[in-house]
Amino acid sequence: MLASLRIFLAAVVCCVAACSTAILSPAGPIGRAERTILLDSLGIMLVIVVPTIAAILGFAWWFRASNRRARYLPTWAYSGQLELLVWSIPALVILFLGGIAWLASHDLDPARPLVSRSRALEIQVVSLDWKWLFIYPEQGIASVNHIVAPVGVPLHFSITSASVMNVFFVPRLGSEIYSMYGMVSQLNLQADQPGDYPGLSAHFSGDGFSDMTFDLEAVTPEQFSAWSQAARATGPTLDEAAYRELLHQTQGVAPYTYRRVATTLFHDIVTKMLPPGDGPHGGDPSPAASPRPGQ
Repeated sequence: MLASLRIFLAAVVCCVAACSTAILSPAGPIGRAERTILLDSLGIMLVIVVPTIAAILGFAWWFRASNRRARYLPTWAYSGQLELLVWSIPALVILFLGGIAWLASHDLDPARPLVSRSRALEIQVVSLDWKWLFIYPEQGIASVNHIVAPVGVPLHFSITSASVMNVFFVPRLGSEIYSMYGMVSQLNLQADQPGDYPGLSAHFSGDGFSDMTFDLEAVTPEQFSAWSQAARATGPTLDEAAYRELLHQTQGVAPYTYRRVATTLFHDIVTKMLPPGDGPHGGDPSPAASPRPGQ
């Protein structure tokens, strides 16, 4: 039975790991650490599950009606040794799971900077209805529904919402976190392998929620530098007027970039100096509209 269980679990892990958004197929240090926690927790819980299943089957077989060797004890009521066994194993499981949760909650604190020789890349994130705005304050550019980041470089995200509460999540990099209007959440991630990593909104926010996705493209530092230079050469400017236009509810927005961003834009959004979005019931969304200026 144990062999069959191992085969089943291995098949499940392989199937899930094959998915492009699988949390069991991490591409960064936070994702790998979280996968370790999940697998360790699973192993600890199986310490109860597997013996319990084996005991049920064993008792059913041993105390079958045809087994004359089984002792029938109708007056049996208590065993101190059995009570100790029954309560000690769950207590140890809770102790181990609690220890893992305690250590991980400190080691994987989303606001805790990653240890690296490279300087973190600052990215400011704004969740809107129903799209994502990513501002690169050091590069002076911005993008919608698309992140480009260098491989092996820590990414420091400052995350807020221009509308209702939402959740920023790149499954293969780990650690989803809420975006809230008038507040800033801190998140540190890193991609160690080049590739495209799907990101999503993990909190229902209205009609366009299902299309509120983005891609994180991990590239070499040279490719990132080339992309940022190309972004600065083309596209509109993200000033207050452009941001107010971006607030309009839209669905299925194709990615595009802004060549220049107002210096205090993110601060003005967080401090509510700019108006909030309409929310899920505040406007008439355009099903396939793109807010790209000039279209």
